[in-house]
Amino acid sequence: MYVSIWCHNLNLSSRSLAIALVVCVTLVYFSYSFNACLFESISRSLQQSNLRNLLTLQRRNVSSEPVKDAGTAPEATSSTAIMPNSTGSAASIGSGIASVDGAPKYQMLRQQGLRPSRHLPDTLIIGVKKSGTRALLEFIRLHPDVRAAGSEVHFFDRHYQRGLRWYRHHMPYTIEGQITMEKTPSYFVTKEVPQRVYHMNPATKLLIVVRDPVTRAISDYTQAASKKADMKRFEQLAFVNGSYSVVDTNWGPVKIGVYARYLEHWILYFPLSQLLFISGERLIMDPAYEIGRVQDFLGLKRVVTEKHFYFNATKGFPCLFKSEARSTPHCLGKTKGRNHPHIDANAIERLREFYRPFNNKFYQLTGINFAWP
Repeated sequence: MYVSIWCHNLNLSSRSLAIALVVCVTLVYFSYSFNACLFESISRSLQQSNLRNLLTLQRRNVSSEPVKDAGTAPEATSSTAIMPNSTGSAASIGSGIASVDGAPKYQMLRQQGLRPSRHLPDTLIIGVKKSGTRALLEFIRLHPDVRAAGSEVHFFDRHYQRGLRWYRHHMPYTIEGQITMEKTPSYFVTKEVPQRVYHMNPATKLLIVVRDPVTRAISDYTQAASKKADMKRFEQLAFVNGSYSVVDTNWGPVKIGVYARYLEHWILYFPLSQLLFISGERLIMDPAYEIGRVQDFLGLKRVVTEKHFYFNATKGFPCLFKSEARSTPHCLGKTKGRNHPHIDANAIERLREFYRPFNNKFYQLTGINFAWP
């Protein structure tokens, strides 16, 4: 009898234990499922919040950086890079920089983590007008490590009061290792410019293209005459009272050719080691040679060579097989290689006599004999 009661109680305890175990397992399962769902929901919310914050930040970055080369940027007193906005996220601007620069390669650069930014120029082409400065700029910017402002900015002679912030924002975007360059030929003859450039960066490298000052004066006159139909003849403007005995040194095309006078202002602030003089005549006849010298001077690998040029016999001027802007053969423009008017031989000879002592002084200052007639 006692055995029967004990067995009955044992069966009842086993069922209770099994039921309790099932209930516990069920509670654990529902608790785990609930907590997992809650954690996933919280995680999703945090991710969405971070994404919204990131998109908001990028929109602010884009709106803070204009997509044209005009406006202002942070002040700088040297060529050190300053990022376009306070977050330093110029690379994340995406299409903003690509649209400014117009170069698809910057999309690849951003993907590689490189951050294009604007710098003050490392190098200036400061002159001389009508000696080949545009040709020099177009030829050297074939180099992938050279980026240049497309037009003459005239900061140091006309817009200096606007400040370095304004100037820097007119420079192209560059990445680490690239040189920023600007060309304004009137810098060479403007008295205040050497000191102003020195204050920006005393280590600035300066490129100066020079040519026979008589030929340069005629080229200068030819350009002006092409814009003014009733312009007086060259001989009337180059000499006082129509006589070849007295040269009019106040006339711009004649005055600019006294190179030594202007160079003396520059070497007060910059050593000759920071100046490179390029022969305008040789730049036309052998562009690869002169561009090779420029690349060496700037510490660049010689990438631009004779394979980039061909000579146009009609224009009498070197042209390009391709350039940064165009992938097809082309010349620099209709104004390059323009035919000069006939000038009286006696007037030319008188001008050569006038320039000869100034040329010799220029040879002494530079240590280069350009062998002008």
